[in-house]
Amino acid sequence: MPSPANEFAAPPVNRVPDVTVDFWMIKVLAVTMGETAADYLAVNLGLGLTFTSLIMTGVLIVALALQFAQKRYVPWAYWLAVVLISVVGTLVTDNLVDNFGVGLETTTFCFTIVLALTFLAWYASERTLSIHTIFTTRREIFYWLAILFTFSLGTAAGDLMAETFDLGYLTTGLIFGGVIVLIAVGYYAFGLDAILAFWLAYILTRPLGASFGDLLAQPVEYGGMGFGTTVTSVIFLGCIIALVLYMTLKQTVDEAENILLDAD
Repeated sequence: MPSPANEFAAPPVNRVPDVTVDFWMIKVLAVTMGETAADYLAVNLGLGLTFTSLIMTGVLIVALALQFAQKRYVPWAYWLAVVLISVVGTLVTDNLVDNFGVGLETTTFCFTIVLALTFLAWYASERTLSIHTIFTTRREIFYWLAILFTFSLGTAAGDLMAETFDLGYLTTGLIFGGVIVLIAVGYYAFGLDAILAFWLAYILTRPLGASFGDLLAQPVEYGGMGFGTTVTSVIFLGCIIALVLYMTLKQTVDEAENILLDAD
């Protein structure tokens, strides 16, 4: 029989959001902005790739400290960390390719291995890769490491197909979008494992968003639509802020309803 202390103890609180349509919308917006914002800071503002990387890594560390301090899902803290880790993930790949001369084939392969090793270490430690049970700091560390490597891998894979294989940004985005649709069909129609489907889709939304971000921002002569990184980043940032405000309001309303139900 459970002790009175255990009987009335509060259940553990998940520190990351549920997977909803809102989640996927803001995820794609965040990864798209990560691609364009990294280019804007490094090129348009003239900060350079190395200096931009140092600044954004420092800002990301602060954002992750805020996220870990919440011990629960708080929309503004969580999505701030996602946007910043998207920028840093892009910069990691860009540094390897542009500053160190590592080919996109090599970076894609290496990040695939690193991500796989992260998942193996996570499963060996926690016996689950579920995002519905991020209750502890150790699980949250694995979670954010996996996200960082998905962004770096997605950037490398997207650039590999769009630039090295010369498929173009639109074709590359459509290919990754089509694969995501197949994953969704596999999950809803054929019983594909939910955790596997989530992480596959999460990885692929990065090159999907990055490809369409480049399509909008890059000059016409490079296969883009010429909107520029400034306009593209501002548009997507505005959409992200609007969605985060909506999520925050919805969470507040849900919590108030739960309190009323408990009181009854």
